Amino acid sequence: MANLGWLGTGRMGAAMVGRLLDAGNTVAVWNRTEAKTVPLAKRGAKVVAEIVDLCEADIVFIMVSTPRDLHEVVRGPKGLLSGDRKPSVIVDCSTVSAEASADIRRAVTAEEVEFLAAPISGNPHVVAEGHSCIVASGPRSTFDKVLQYLKQIAEVAVHAGTEEQSRLVKLCHNLYLGIIVQGLVEVISLAEKGGTSREAFLEFLNATVLGCDWMRKRTPDLVQLDWTPTFTTELLRKDFDLGLAAARELEVPMPAGAAVHQLIQSAIGTGLREEDFLSLYVQQARSAHLMPLAADS
Repeated sequence: MANLGWLGTGRMGAAMVGRLLDAGNTVAVWNRTEAKTVPLAKRGAKVVAEIVDLCEADIVFIMVSTPRDLHEVVRGPKGLLSGDRKPSVIVDCSTVSAEASADIRRAVTAEEVEFLAAPISGNPHVVAEGHSCIVASGPRSTFDKVLQYLKQIAEVAVHAGTEEQSRLVKLCHNLYLGIIVQGLVEVISLAEKGGTSREAFLEFLNATVLGCDWMRKRTPDLVQLDWTPTFTTELLRKDFDLGLAAARELEVPMPAGAAVHQLIQSAIGTGLREEDFLSLYVQQARSAHLMPLAADS
């Protein structure tokens, strides 16, 4: 097994590192908030003090939230490229724009380091269970070099192209996810307004051809109105911002996506920023007078 480095141990990053540790790898980890590395240290990860310390590993994975974070941890004054020693391969699993990814790729390859964009689909629970999916883009030789580790993290790893195609594929996935959730909460609220409970409606829907594993797993959260975050409304808005910007650039009309984008914005404006994105139900239920308006609650 390889000596690997991992940068970014939030909810998703920690779950992915856990998969690599369980596969027998030695993993050095760094996170801006060191306390988030403690559970991984208890599982055998080595916590390092500085980002450049990760460069002792040949392959370094990154999982951060925004393009600005990615730029800082790679190209910043204390980033992966700042020291004399550099990793052989950087694998970025974040969800960022193709433009940001291309900028980082140019900087990394200029230092003779290989770069693979490899965003992941799945929440931390799905990742921990081994059912996530990675879509990657970059040179095929780089993909093949790290494929064994991608498949230790995820159930499926797909090579989508030689440049930044994986970034758009992941954004398309999250646009679709947001549109599905908005559609789901709309029909739930309609059934409720007509006198059927959420629980009964979802039991029926899950038994039809429209049911899926994801919906069945998230049904208890919808029934109990549990918005413990797996993927926040704010992060969903970020991906809609990026995805709709890509659609404008490529001249692809996205009427459903644009409408959902505004509903996500409304949900954030009423205090649902840090809640799980399933809390779009709250905004819908308030509009249908199934739940008090925020000002009345």
